[in-house]
Amino acid sequence: MDSTHTFIGFGEAGIAFATGAAARGYDRKTDDPATRAAKLADFARHGVSACDTAAAALSGTHAILSLVTADQALIAASTNAPHLKAGALWLDLNSVAPDTKRAAAAHVVAAGGRYVDVAVMAPVHPAGLDVPVLLSGTDAEAGMATLTAIGFTDARIVSGGIGAASSIKMIRSVMVKGLEALTTECFLAADAAGVAEEVLSSLNSSWPGTDWADKADYNLERMMLHGLRRAAEMEEVVKTLDALGTGSAMTRGTVERQRAIGMLGLKPGRRLNDKIDALLPRRQDILQQKRDWAA
Repeated sequence: MDSTHTFIGFGEAGIAFATGAAARGYDRKTDDPATRAAKLADFARHGVSACDTAAAALSGTHAILSLVTADQALIAASTNAPHLKAGALWLDLNSVAPDTKRAAAAHVVAAGGRYVDVAVMAPVHPAGLDVPVLLSGTDAEAGMATLTAIGFTDARIVSGGIGAASSIKMIRSVMVKGLEALTTECFLAADAAGVAEEVLSSLNSSWPGTDWADKADYNLERMMLHGLRRAAEMEEVVKTLDALGTGSAMTRGTVERQRAIGMLGLKPGRRLNDKIDALLPRRQDILQQKRDWAA
């Protein structure tokens, strides 16, 4: 049976984009007895038909939204390309380096599919289908039509081949995820030194109109919840910068900080102080994880 589109990977982004309109999907968490029931419940709750294998999910479908973790993006394309219907669109929405997307495209095109580089340019919650996305590549117009039909409202084609959209995403992430890491590092140190209020006041004075307490609270929450996934994305950013030859020292530090916070597995409290109080007793754990990663 044909479907309008298929999800490969059904985590936070897949759930945000689910419309239930003849959609089906596959997530490798359904292969693990420990996570299968919860993931099947995600599919059911959002009106998407769950398939037991990727091959079953891809059979007969015209458009695939690849929404896996950054370290699985190329693997997803290479292993699933043989199951694609001729001419099917592989919409790669994963946050990976341009070279990674070009490598994924080679597998899809060799199997008779069409590949579109798609960059998701903002958090998927609460925006959902209103999140801004950029598309590039030979089949970007077909990808644009497909995403519009699914319900995306803020899709735009950028000039250039496969890798153009992801270049914008990756280079932007230097700043966005880097600021998350810097903000966290700043406020943890300020609290440990007993000067948090003075630092906060100074930052607010230097950036009129910015509430640094709110910004730090939001940034730290994102790292606590998604630090591991962000670290994987930032490793792709390092690849992007190294390929350009512009240097990646600051971004490598972002990888370390994002991963160290994410590995703690802490649930963020409601306020900034709650989050900092949860992290400060784990300072040595954070430093050790950073040392282990660097080694």
